[in-house]
Amino acid sequence: MYRKKKTVALLLAGGQGSRLGALTARRAKPAVTYGGKYRIIDFTLSNCTHSGIDTVGVLTQYRPLELNTYIGTGQAWDLDTITGGAYVLPPFARVTGGDWYAGTADAINQNASFVDQFDPDTVLILSGDHIYKMNYKWMIAYHEEKKADATIAVISVPIADASRFGIMNTDTEMRITEFKEKPKHPKSTLASMGVYVFNWKTLRHYMEKDRTLAGSTHDFGKDIIPAMLAGGERMFAYEYGGYWRDVGTIESLWEANMELISQAPPLNLYDDPWRIFARNENDPPQYIDAHAKVTNSIICEGCTIFGTVEHSVLSAGVIVEEDALVRDSIIMSGTYIGRNSRVLKSILDEEVLVGEGALVGADPVDALTGALGGFTAAGAGVPEGYDPNVPITVVEKGARIEKGAVIEAGKEVRA
Repeated sequence: MYRKKKTVALLLAGGQGSRLGALTARRAKPAVTYGGKYRIIDFTLSNCTHSGIDTVGVLTQYRPLELNTYIGTGQAWDLDTITGGAYVLPPFARVTGGDWYAGTADAINQNASFVDQFDPDTVLILSGDHIYKMNYKWMIAYHEEKKADATIAVISVPIADASRFGIMNTDTEMRITEFKEKPKHPKSTLASMGVYVFNWKTLRHYMEKDRTLAGSTHDFGKDIIPAMLAGGERMFAYEYGGYWRDVGTIESLWEANMELISQAPPLNLYDDPWRIFARNENDPPQYIDAHAKVTNSIICEGCTIFGTVEHSVLSAGVIVEEDALVRDSIIMSGTYIGRNSRVLKSILDEEVLVGEGALVGADPVDALTGALGGFTAAGAGVPEGYDPNVPITVVEKGARIEKGAVIEAGKEVRA
């Protein structure tokens, strides 16, 4: 019998992240690299640690090997304690058979026995694919103060973007009066962050009812939350005013990384009291050659730079050879950039090889002339000197780009 816990966290980390294309061809979205040395899931796990939540179930499904290996025992996040831990929870076979997780609520319901071991008062349901720093203790305290059955963390979004989120209306006390998942015509700009606090017994009751309901998608936003509202449960919105990013598209992932090297980054990764923990290899120090040029970039450990790196984020162990140029790009671990090559506004996954003289992210016209085009006067929020209309080029993990090859801007290169 496990020791009783006031709160157990359940982290939904099984998403495919299909909008990230080649970057999630071999891994789940929460395992995608961010900021040079982090995985997306590091932020949620670190938030749990800082919030004093030491029992975290990580629900995996799509291509789980890399994520499972990365989480391990949870030691990197100080979650390998005697009284708690990080528990990887994939779908499993039962006496009556086994099924993949059919929806977010079904994923939690299939692991109800895991939660029951700790007899919690509340469960904290989290998404493993957002970038933010949040003290969940404050949200749980708010939930208790309101005597709520469910509390949903919300941010205010532009009305033009509201159709991408679960949107709710509230009264003056922030009690939720209406909720609609991705409405075509939103009535509000209060958007769900995918962070929920539920009274466990109440949630378990609604999940059991939903489990056998014909036509249900077994989803929190589409089924459980509307059912709880219809049942008259006390449901409240918890307003969050900090940085929060959904990095579910190539564009949003690139932008979030570029924000880290802006003059005033909206997300502080150097905040020692709220450090983001990560599992990293013990790489040697970076080396920057006397003839290299590095400006406005993040260069992680183990990198060797002989060429030029401008306004880019390089993960561990990247090599940039002499006379090569990397500009406005994200380069993931173990990638090799050959001599005289050019990588422009691109995301290169791990262990990519760019051959000598290759051009990745080239404007079709400039590729013919050999010029480094696409750079004009910058607008607000874009890198200085860069034309925001140039699309992002993406190269899959392990791909080989031949010597002298030209990869046009916006192309996706598969291994």
